[in-house]
Amino acid sequence: MARRGGFLRDRLIELLKERSYRRMRVVLASGRESDFYVDGKQTTLHAEGAWLVGNLVFEALHPDVRGVGGMVIGADPVATATAAVSWSRGRPVHAFLVRKESKGHGTGKYIEGRGNLPDGTPVCVVEDTTTTGASILQAVDRVEAEGLRVVQCLTLVDREEGAVEALAARGLVLTRLVRRYELEA
Repeated sequence: MARRGGFLRDRLIELLKERSYRRMRVVLASGRESDFYVDGKQTTLHAEGAWLVGNLVFEALHPDVRGVGGMVIGADPVATATAAVSWSRGRPVHAFLVRKESKGHGTGKYIEGRGNLPDGTPVCVVEDTTTTGASILQAVDRVEAEGLRVVQCLTLVDREEGAVEALAARGLVLTRLVRRYELEA
């Protein structure tokens, strides 16, 4: 599987370079300015990209994980692709979505898909692109407040601008499928 995973990862990096990585000046969600942008959704919403991401995330999951999700909208295609692959591999891992704001009607909940995950379920919080880690930590807080147990955090692309350190300060390890330098190579 390692050989297959290496091939899939190499192809994911190629696809990210083709579809998602751009050299340009932008202001990020964190408020920081940057000279490059990674629009992960251009890859995760692409048919081949979704298949690659689903397989690679599934292979990287801690064996205890039974749920995968994160903040809308970047985590949504990552989580759903992983859930679909998990079913085909005989180890169902259900997707969930974490809202930025609570639902303004009905139950007012922050997490969609919670009904598939009993209290205490071990989960992985995912993101398509991570900069400072603030968004993934917000998702961790909401997920834990809902009674789920975060055992892993994972990002498709780490911009290498403080997320690893921010999560470590909270006792969490960030699994990174692709790092900034690999997109700039």
